[in-house]
Amino acid sequence: MNVTALIDAAKDGILTGSLYALMATGLTLVFGVMDIINVAQGILVIVGAYLSYALSVHFGIDLFLGLLITIPTLFVVGIVIERAFLGRLKGPEKTAMSILVTYAVSLVIEGSLNMIFSVNPVQLHAWYVNKSFVVGGYHFAFIYLAGFALAVVLLSALYYMLYRTRFGVSVRASLADQASAALVGIDVRRVSTICFGIGVAVTAAGGMIYGATTTFNASTSYDLISRLLTIIVLGGMGSLGGAMLAGVLLVFVGNVVGVIAGAVWSTMAYYVLLIIVLLVRPQGLFGKQSARVA
Repeated sequence: MNVTALIDAAKDGILTGSLYALMATGLTLVFGVMDIINVAQGILVIVGAYLSYALSVHFGIDLFLGLLITIPTLFVVGIVIERAFLGRLKGPEKTAMSILVTYAVSLVIEGSLNMIFSVNPVQLHAWYVNKSFVVGGYHFAFIYLAGFALAVVLLSALYYMLYRTRFGVSVRASLADQASAALVGIDVRRVSTICFGIGVAVTAAGGMIYGATTTFNASTSYDLISRLLTIIVLGGMGSLGGAMLAGVLLVFVGNVVGVIAGAVWSTMAYYVLLIIVLLVRPQGLFGKQSARVA
């Protein structure tokens, strides 16, 4: 076994996994507060990538600087989607119906992206995308390190919002019990709308890094959403900490397995790990039996 290759795989798994953790955190936040499974999250990541692409190619705006535009833009997109479609869902079938509604939204967005950008794969480019440096004999790609730092900053900001602000108290109360939160005067509908906006906004950052490291088109969203859903199920539906850990764990395990057993087993490792965890702990690593976590 090549130890150097194994360490490289583990290193890259942690750096890349943090990005998936960021995107999955938005997905699990939405489920925790709203009982909605947003299967459009994958295509919204691609929207973020295409927005960065358009700003870079047509306006010459740096990829990271462009986030000052794409993050607020996708926040507004999330607000519109929630108000127009998801906020209307009521009753015990809400979660099941949300899958159908967000899938329909995903198809509309996918078709629109294909019309605007075509089906040809593209990739984001900047002077630093292919830059790397060596530390201790190991190569570190600048874009992955920058993406990791970006994920840490945004996840820290999300943590601060949840645990150090009044709005965060409302979010955590809604995560725990919507009915009780409403009884103490919390506007659960407003909290839900803003949380959905935040959950979509973080896809701008994930999409930019994803687009800089991988060729993509609208159809790439299917692979993305399968990974993101795997992450939130593994971590525990509604668990923010679980999503963060599971995002890093899945990519880490996949990369390491790829080195040990070959690339064919790398993707399968995600689902084997998921099955093993769910057999032992059906609610996921940090989930509760009620699927709602404070």
